[in-house]
Amino acid sequence: MLKEPTIATPQECADCPIRHRAVCARCEPQELGLLEEIKYYRKFEAGQTVIWAGDRMDFVGSVVTGIASLTQTMEDGRTQMVGLLLPSDFVGRPGRDGAAYDVVATTDLVMCCFRKKPFEHMMENTPHIAHRLLEMTLDELDAAREWMLVLGRKTAREKIASLLSIIARRDATLRQVGMTGTLVFDLPLTREAMADYLGLTLETVSRQISALKRDGVIELEGKRHVTVPDFVRLMEEAGDDSDGGMLA
Repeated sequence: MLKEPTIATPQECADCPIRHRAVCARCEPQELGLLEEIKYYRKFEAGQTVIWAGDRMDFVGSVVTGIASLTQTMEDGRTQMVGLLLPSDFVGRPGRDGAAYDVVATTDLVMCCFRKKPFEHMMENTPHIAHRLLEMTLDELDAAREWMLVLGRKTAREKIASLLSIIARRDATLRQVGMTGTLVFDLPLTREAMADYLGLTLETVSRQISALKRDGVIELEGKRHVTVPDFVRLMEEAGDDSDGGMLA
């Protein structure tokens, strides 16, 4: 039986850790007040399904903490992870009744959800929301195109470095710190999940992470706590330049 998500503890928009990157980033206080009336928080445990592909969605929302995967299933049952949802990423499509992909919590997940119909109505009357959502959609399109390059043309080492750089950038952006100097973050994915997402074997992922650690590109405490002494070098290992590459 599918376990139901629980209701998370509400929080004020002003205290939200993704406030500066979320769909409501440019909202005025009055607009935030309107969003407060239609929002609620939900918690999902790692492995829980947020929404099944084809199901009718009665909400849209943003990932507050945790990470989720977008997965597509073929007719013969084979599945492919086609995207990751990191904190501040938007889930759901206004104007579309059903979900295009399975959304599954990869880690424990907290989402700020908005009732879909009232949110669509707000988009029509609140340019700040509509404009920000357009920006996020275009960023998502850019990231998807870059990810095609990662999966199709990059070596295993470059794939691992690319994924680490994405997570490092997002973490730094959420904490509002610069990309210079040492970057420290916790890797939200298991090595098995990384292998699935990158189209590699578990052994290859472990071998390449060990190689990056041995070469001083990253430092690793346990399996998840990552330190990047020089982000420019990590980007070089990913096959990208320091100010371009994949948008996190």
